Amino acid sequence: MARKNAKHILLPSVRCSSAVLVYAKLTDNPADELVAVLNANRTAHKSSSLADNPGLACIALQYIKAYQGDCEAVGESDAKKPPDSEFAQTFAPNCGVDASTLSPITGHFLGCQSKYVQPSEAFSMLIKNEKSLEILYNKNQTEIGAAVTGTDGGAPYFWCVLLSNGKHNSSFVLEDGVAKISRPGCFSGANDDCSGADVSSPFGHKWVYAVTAFIAVGYAFGL
Repeated sequence: MARKNAKHILLPSVRCSSAVLVYAKLTDNPADELVAVLNANRTAHKSSSLADNPGLACIALQYIKAYQGDCEAVGESDAKKPPDSEFAQTFAPNCGVDASTLSPITGHFLGCQSKYVQPSEAFSMLIKNEKSLEILYNKNQTEIGAAVTGTDGGAPYFWCVLLSNGKHNSSFVLEDGVAKISRPGCFSGANDDCSGADVSSPFGHKWVYAVTAFIAVGYAFGL
């Protein structure tokens, strides 16, 4: 897909009581923008930037779709999550990711809302306490993938960030070199434009329902 002119956005940073403002050039893709915000916060905290892996990001979108639009299944004490087997059996094939290159998921943030918000607002809702900051700043993290989508042409709207400690260029490898694009939904790292229309939403609404799962888990893929 042709890449449009990059744009500058102002990236807020949450560092407990302080804030850092950074500029970045991005495609018109809210998932890319969210990754830029997250990486700006890592570098402001003296952690290295995470590699934006399109294979991992596409899997983040598949992870969202496994919830089938059910906000209530996200983030409660008895929160559901897709079985580990889905990564190799469903998510990887749907994205064109070589299942033998799947690496552990070492953290994820997942949120669901009834209105669409800008990536900077999504960041503020996803990364909201010390535990989430600890996961984000963990120096063992090496790769990131983010995704956002609406459901059935509208609300609710899901945001998902997956983190991994995989090796660059050898984890979540795309079989044909390009991740399979699916709409609705946007995912990061694909160097394509995927605007608000692609998540079936206008911009600028207030976040009215948000929940976040803060989990650092390692999925066993038999690697």
